Amino acid sequence: MNILAKNNKKMPTKIEKINLLADMIAFAVVDGKLHDREYLFLSMIAKELQIEKEEFKQLFHQELKTEVIKSEFERIQQFYRLALLMHCDGILHEREQIKIHEIGINMGLNPFAMKRVLKAMEQSPTRMISPDYLLEVFQEQYN
Repeated sequence: MNILAKNNKKMPTKIEKINLLADMIAFAVVDGKLHDREYLFLSMIAKELQIEKEEFKQLFHQELKTEVIKSEFERIQQFYRLALLMHCDGILHEREQIKIHEIGINMGLNPFAMKRVLKAMEQSPTRMISPDYLLEVFQEQYN
């Protein structure tokens, strides 16, 4: 599943991986529920990030301070993960849509690029978009 791995230059530390996953867990429950598909998606991300099962389960019971993601590429990657998570239960909640915009803005991502990515995902039958398209949309904002 390695989302956008081809452009990832440095591997995140264990703490960074845990923080990414904790942020995703917090986002998953923003609508007040953790759906089975969301849990499954999160467990797949945990496995990809090489987070042990017990450590993954513990993240649901603790609140971690959100760390700022330094690299823009990693921020785009995390935004896309959150967008996939938002779509995985098949229900787009208004709270999720508001929260993903808020998170993206706080990460310093371009609001117009975020809107285009989310729109493209809504129109995709799989709710996925290509890594090239994702990067292209965010890079267009620099021209």
